[in-house]
Amino acid sequence: MFRSLKELVGYGIHAADGEIGKVHDFYFDDQAWIVRYLVVDTGGWLSSRKALVAPAVLDTPSWESKAFPVRLTKEQVEKSPSIDLDKPVSRQMEEELHKYYGWKPYWRDARARAAVRVIERSMEDESSGDLSLRSANEVIGYDIQASDGEIGHAADLIVDDEVWVIRYIVVDTHDWLPGEKVLVSPSWAGPVTWPERNIYVGLSREMVKDSPEFDPSAPVNREYELRLYDYYGRPKYWTTV
Repeated sequence: MFRSLKELVGYGIHAADGEIGKVHDFYFDDQAWIVRYLVVDTGGWLSSRKALVAPAVLDTPSWESKAFPVRLTKEQVEKSPSIDLDKPVSRQMEEELHKYYGWKPYWRDARARAAVRVIERSMEDESSGDLSLRSANEVIGYDIQASDGEIGHAADLIVDDEVWVIRYIVVDTHDWLPGEKVLVSPSWAGPVTWPERNIYVGLSREMVKDSPEFDPSAPVNREYELRLYDYYGRPKYWTTV
């Protein structure tokens, strides 16, 4: 199903022997728009230390109780490599984390996930350690720039909880179209200028204005997706190999 990342913030992370903490943020790969880690605030248990948890260790979530069971113990988290989230997460830091937990390094899989078609960062970028993991909390709020001007800001990110791919950016058109929200796929987006906090999309303001309106209170279903993709004339991700 599709989930709002904003709504998942605050979910509990439950280890086999007790609660580890709560979801504080999500780090995603800005090349593939795949969530690579949940950022967990351990609260008073580990002096509010932040820990990274890969989606691969999550068990079936308890949506009613707003909790993610994980295949980890509290001791494993306590002894995990320290991560300074005030600095960019380097590949070296990830190597240490994955080695400690015995996780398969995602960056060694050329396809990243079989469910999506993405081009991974070049070996030159990888070896430099200059990684492009982005905070979902930070990106929510970025300005969305159409081909002919600003159209609003990113109000949320919608993730497919089966493969943890960010399928849509929720665009709040604020003053231009009061109260209206629309969805744009990251695959349609152009460059993201991180210092300026802008996401560019190759769409006109008029095209966005007439696109199928998004209702945050209603789940995104295949019927809505069909209307959205047909409207924009884009290839459907669920029919590609």
